[in-house]
Amino acid sequence: MGAIQLKDTHGKRSSSMSFALRWKHENVRLIVLSAMISIAMTFMFLVLLYGTADKRVSVVVNGQETIVTTKQWVLQRLLDEQAIAIGTYDKVSMPLDGGIKDGDRIVIDQAVPLIVKADGKARTLYTTERTVQGAIDQANISIRNQDKVVPSLSSELKPNMVVSVTRIDKKFSETTHPLAFNVVKKEDPKLTLGKEKTIQTGKKGTVVKRFEKTFEDGVLVSQTMVEKLTESPSVDQIVMVGTKKPEPKVMTLSANSPNISTMTKRGVTFSAKKVLKNVTLTAYTAGVESTGKSKGDPQYGITASGSRVTEGRTIAVDPRVIPMGWWVYIEGIGFRRAEDTGSAIKGNKIDVFYESLSYATKFGRKQGFTVYVLGPKKPESL
Repeated sequence: MGAIQLKDTHGKRSSSMSFALRWKHENVRLIVLSAMISIAMTFMFLVLLYGTADKRVSVVVNGQETIVTTKQWVLQRLLDEQAIAIGTYDKVSMPLDGGIKDGDRIVIDQAVPLIVKADGKARTLYTTERTVQGAIDQANISIRNQDKVVPSLSSELKPNMVVSVTRIDKKFSETTHPLAFNVVKKEDPKLTLGKEKTIQTGKKGTVVKRFEKTFEDGVLVSQTMVEKLTESPSVDQIVMVGTKKPEPKVMTLSANSPNISTMTKRGVTFSAKKVLKNVTLTAYTAGVESTGKSKGDPQYGITASGSRVTEGRTIAVDPRVIPMGWWVYIEGIGFRRAEDTGSAIKGNKIDVFYESLSYATKFGRKQGFTVYVLGPKKPESL
């Protein structure tokens, strides 16, 4: 019998596996490339599908909101589509090259130009702030309580607005002034009338005035006195003024006194022992108005000399000037006799008696009369 020859199967399997590995190794690049192309096509399809879909986007420009519908997927393209220009100093809530999607809210604050004047300088400022306060803060300008800002800090900004900051400074100064003294006059009944006597010398005081000066940007615009202080008080000057009336010069007369003049009045020649110049005449009656006595009073009509008043004869005098009982001649009145006195009749003053109250009242007060003092005898008997 002959032996059976077996096939070498092992060698065949090895050859088949080697071929597969070689094919896989040689085509791996092709496989990777195909996968990448497939992914890219899928992405492009999705982008095309997404990009061509309508999107509703909220666009807020300077606080004004508008809802727009767009097919754009990049913010810059949307802004170009809406004719919205973005300046250098404007603020946008998202990057201009960023993608947009349905429901996005885009906020744009456009900057406005301002002219800001402060501290002696003027500059142009671009800001997205909405009030003067915000612009001042952006410019890093410090504002003190006393400083003045125009327009006010709360004012709304407008393009090309001029904002002025005025520095207000207050300074205080003092000046010294003399304070005049007062002259105080007091009556002195012991000092002769018309005379004055200084019993305390006046002394000037000192007054300090405090002023508040207001400067605007270094220039004085106002000055106000805010305080007045008496640093040292003045001392009054006290002057005593005499009120004592001088005693009338009295010539002692007697029946033996020599006559100083002889004259004829109303056909009667007489000699005067004394002539009184510038005599004041008044009139009185026997009633209550002049004497305080009324009819029925035991002393009614009785003079100081004890005689009864008689119109055309009785006068009241100062006995130191005209002796009681003596006759006088009064220019314009006639002959009268000194029979009465009165508390108000002093010096060169004579009170002429009249029966009528109305006439006495009408008589009033007369000045400038000349009176001749004659003597104790009636002129006709001279």
